[in-house]
Amino acid sequence: MTKLRITILGLNYAPEATGNAPYTTSLAEGLSRAGHSVHVVAGYPHYPEWTLRAGYTGWKQEEVINGVSVKRLRHHIPANPSAISRLHMELSFGVRLICARWHKPDVVLVVSPALFSSALAMLRIRLRPRRPAVGIWIQDLYSRGVVETGAGGGKLAGLAASLESKVLRSADGVAAIHDRFKRHMVSSLGVTDERVRVIRNWTHLPDSPTSGVKEMRARLGWAAVDVIVLHAGNMGKKQGLENVIEAARIADERKSAVRFVLMGDGNQRKQLETLGAGISRLHFLDPLPDLDFQRALAAADVLLVNELPGVKDMAVPSKLTSYFNAGVPVIAATDEDSVTAFEILNSGGGMRVDAAAPAALVEAAEALALEPLTAKRLAESALRFRRETLSEATAIAKYDDFITSLASSRGR
Repeated sequence: MTKLRITILGLNYAPEATGNAPYTTSLAEGLSRAGHSVHVVAGYPHYPEWTLRAGYTGWKQEEVINGVSVKRLRHHIPANPSAISRLHMELSFGVRLICARWHKPDVVLVVSPALFSSALAMLRIRLRPRRPAVGIWIQDLYSRGVVETGAGGGKLAGLAASLESKVLRSADGVAAIHDRFKRHMVSSLGVTDERVRVIRNWTHLPDSPTSGVKEMRARLGWAAVDVIVLHAGNMGKKQGLENVIEAARIADERKSAVRFVLMGDGNQRKQLETLGAGISRLHFLDPLPDLDFQRALAAADVLLVNELPGVKDMAVPSKLTSYFNAGVPVIAATDEDSVTAFEILNSGGGMRVDAAAPAALVEAAEALALEPLTAKRLAESALRFRRETLSEATAIAKYDDFITSLASSRGR
């Protein structure tokens, strides 16, 4: 097998445990295990807290994580991430990328949705006299995100779509994590069909633990009679978690057995805590370390994906791969024609209710509690989907083939 020098450029990397970072980390480590020389150029850890992680100081920093060489570049970290402040962050990281050493790679893999830093990286690549092959790994569609979250208005949406199109078309190949992403790139962003390869994200966690789950439930104060609906991960704008606050308020009014738990962090958490003050069936949990995180997922009765109305094509929630691994039924509060709704239907691992319909969310959780056979069937389907479709080994092998084909296309 061809051994390549591969440089991965991405804003997020371990020890960040949510969002894109676990996939970038798993891919880098998987390619390294396959014998490639892998070097990562990443930002300083800050997500989802939007605060610089303790222990990371200075202008740049180098470390080795599980055999992978990682160069950290200091960049702006917004305390209150808006469209403009995120743009500032991406541009500051992009400028650092232009000036950094990339270790003479055969192939560069650029991770997006950091679109503007990706554009600067592509500019540097295009100006090299004997440039490496370059692929772009699309985790989120940046331009769709601007439209669907309403961030920045029409002018920014148009700019983002135009830039995204140019960046994608300038690459030797594009890896997209969903068929819907590929369809949008080809139909709306002008990328040729043969340049886009669909490679799904995978479950980056080991099998769900079978011990300590009951103890974890007791430790978290979840009674046997409680129906725990757990949302794990980032608390940001596109999650639309005000819907969960209202659902918990309705559960209080109904004296329901359903209790909603928001576990994680994000730029909306403080606001959500303020909105939810005094609601007895709403609880907040700080992020948990790896094994406890998995035990918490397995200890819940329902795992929740909640999305803002209008969020349809911008992203596949990364939490779904962890959810399907837990063997717990999923409820997705999302628009009927969203990517998330498609994933729930395709997996058979859960049920959908409309976005911003808090009463429907409470009723769905109550219905699952009253129908344990249905809940068991959904959980079994989720685990089967995880085994058959979300295999890490299969995904890493596909990326290895994708990257090798890029290198061949440029005679590397």
